[in-house]
Amino acid sequence: MFDVIIAGCGPTGALLAAELRLHEVRVLVVEKETAPTSFVRIVSLHMRSLELMAMRGLLDRLLERGRQRSVGGIFAAIPKPAPEGLDSAYAYLLGIPQPVIEDQLEQHAIALGAQVRRGCAAVAFEQDEQGVTVELTDGQRLRSRYLVGCDGARSTVRKVLGVGFPGEPARSETLMGELETGVPPEEIAAAVAEIHKTDRRLLLRPFGEGVYSVVVPAAGVSDRAEPPTLDDVKQQLRAIAGTDFGVHSPRWLSRFGDATRLAERYRVGRVLLAGDAAHIHPPIGGQGLNLGLQDAVNLGWKLAAQVRGWAPETLLDTYQHERHPVAADVLDNTRAQTQLLSTEPGPQAVRRLLTELMDFDEVNRYLIEKITAIGIRYDFGEGPDLLGRRLPDIELQKGRLYPRLHQGRGLVLDRTERLTVDGWSDRVDLLTDPAAALDVPAILVRPDGHIAWIGEHQRDLDDHLTRWFGKTAK
Repeated sequence: MFDVIIAGCGPTGALLAAELRLHEVRVLVVEKETAPTSFVRIVSLHMRSLELMAMRGLLDRLLERGRQRSVGGIFAAIPKPAPEGLDSAYAYLLGIPQPVIEDQLEQHAIALGAQVRRGCAAVAFEQDEQGVTVELTDGQRLRSRYLVGCDGARSTVRKVLGVGFPGEPARSETLMGELETGVPPEEIAAAVAEIHKTDRRLLLRPFGEGVYSVVVPAAGVSDRAEPPTLDDVKQQLRAIAGTDFGVHSPRWLSRFGDATRLAERYRVGRVLLAGDAAHIHPPIGGQGLNLGLQDAVNLGWKLAAQVRGWAPETLLDTYQHERHPVAADVLDNTRAQTQLLSTEPGPQAVRRLLTELMDFDEVNRYLIEKITAIGIRYDFGEGPDLLGRRLPDIELQKGRLYPRLHQGRGLVLDRTERLTVDGWSDRVDLLTDPAAALDVPAILVRPDGHIAWIGEHQRDLDDHLTRWFGKTAK
């Protein structure tokens, strides 16, 4: 019997498996594909996701395989520079091939002891008070204490669970791919710049050696399971740009729609949802993969606590309470960005106005922090503004903070030199550092990096340790 079965070994499922293994949870990941994604789509890791990778010791290996670029201009492709002094040690985007990040996270999970079975998928399940019986495509039935659906927008787990997925169906579609071109780069750049004066939907971004990432609006809405052809891309390029730029030799081609949906619930009994199984939206702003990774880190330690037997009664419920509103906000900002890309006069007028407003540093900063998720504040009750926010990778007397979070445990960072974590030391670390770059006496940091308590008194700390990390060990 497994503790947790995860359906889907994309980035969300793989990272969730690794998070659970940090707490010695017995994990099986089942994935219908026999190998990771083969086409080389470039995705962007945002600041908050980069912080999470640094918190788990994964960032260096990803930096070696990606390309850093500015966070400026990512809201609705409005070309504004990044604001100065963003509150993160990782104030950039990391462009990285999706197969690379999938492979790195899967290998990380396996190295920690997760089992991954490819070429099979969860097709049905039944749950009772003791666990979940999961049926796989080969007819095998496995028993687990919990099941998590990380199986994408067409999630079988969500459908079998009967959870509603309300929202809007796709009303427009976009073609994308990586192709070689037959036109000089300066000619492409000049043509795209001219088109962007009235239409920001077209994208041709050079990768080098004549290869371009191409994004172009489609003529209608088609079956997303059917990839577009080279002729489809050429036809749409000619329609919007007057030329197909001599594109040829595609590395891969795909299509995406603007469907926007959010699961009504993230948990029913012993079955949970994460990533695209819980929310879908247009890829504008590049938030989708990041949202799933952040789901995984929020859920991992809570589900592990439930399995290990020390979770407070309502801890697992906080996964939905915290992440559902975040996803709803992402859906809203992608709806807004989609409107701002419209060529209609009304949306274009709003775009011009917002472009002016983003000259104010506060507006530009707010939108960047929203898209990159460093502005998230969970509702932990009344307290200082820092309460519920994520803690940046601050400087310590020796080194920085995030290496202290590699094992996915809680942390009390104490500048008073008076506090203890006696009774919780099996799940919470104590770091006494009077020189830490904090403006408060002490904090309790959850395994996902969010600040759960601020204060200086032991009794108050004990109350919050109990709230988040259960009763003291016997």
